[in-house]
Amino acid sequence: MVMSSRGAQNAQIVRVEHSANLSEVLHALGFQQSQPCLVVVGGAGGMDESDLARVRPLFTESLALLAKRLGAAVIDGGTNSGVMQLMGRAREAGGYRFPLIGVATEGLVSWPGGPQAGDEMLEPHHTHFVLVPGSRWGDESPWLARLATALSASQPSVTVLINGGETAWDDVLHSVGENRRVIVVAGSGRTSDSLASAVRGERAGKRARNLAASGLLTAVDLANGPGGLSDAVERILSPKE
Repeated sequence: MVMSSRGAQNAQIVRVEHSANLSEVLHALGFQQSQPCLVVVGGAGGMDESDLARVRPLFTESLALLAKRLGAAVIDGGTNSGVMQLMGRAREAGGYRFPLIGVATEGLVSWPGGPQAGDEMLEPHHTHFVLVPGSRWGDESPWLARLATALSASQPSVTVLINGGETAWDDVLHSVGENRRVIVVAGSGRTSDSLASAVRGERAGKRARNLAASGLLTAVDLANGPGGLSDAVERILSPKE
C-alpha cells in the first residue's frame, strides 16, 4: 500500500508498506519516466562542524551543479543532518529544480505538521520523501537502492559515499547488490576511508575488502577538490559515446 500526503515545506510524502510496488511509489511521487539518478550516502549525526565544512564544496560546487546540468534526480536518506542536510541546502542555495528524494525509516523521523515519531527531522529542502517501514537506521537502505534502480531504469545511476558510519556500509552493500557503481571520497573520514583503502589494495578490514572485490567501487581524493568528484560522477552519468 502507498499513502501520499504533503509536508516538510510542501514536499510530496509517500508512506509505503513491505508489499509496496516501486513503480506504484514512483507514480505516487509524480515520476512518469526514467531519469539519471545520483545516490548520495554517508555521514549524518556523526559528522561535526569541521567535517561538514571540509566536504561542503563537494555539494555546492559539484553534486548539485551536476544534478542540474545532467537532469538527474538525487536520492539520499532525507534527514536534516550530515550529507543529506548539505545536499538540501546546496539545492536551495543554487535555486535548482532537480528532484531531491529522501528515503527514511518512518518510525525514526518527524516533520513540522506531521506525527512526531522520532528525534530526527526531515530535511526541509527535499522535494519528495519515501517513508519506509522499520525500527532502526539502515532499514531504509534496501529501499533507497531499489528506488534508484527503478527510477533510473535504462538511464545511468551512481552512488557517492562521503564519510559515513554503520548505515553507510549497508548503503554501499545494497548499491553493489543493484550493480550500481560507487564513488568513495577518500579523506572524508570513517567508512569512506576504510573502503578507499580496500579499493587501493591497502590494508583494510574484511567488510571493506569484500565490497571492493565487486569491482564496482572507485576512490577519489577529497584533496583534489570538487573537480575530481565531478569528473568521476560525470563519466558514469554522462558517458561519452
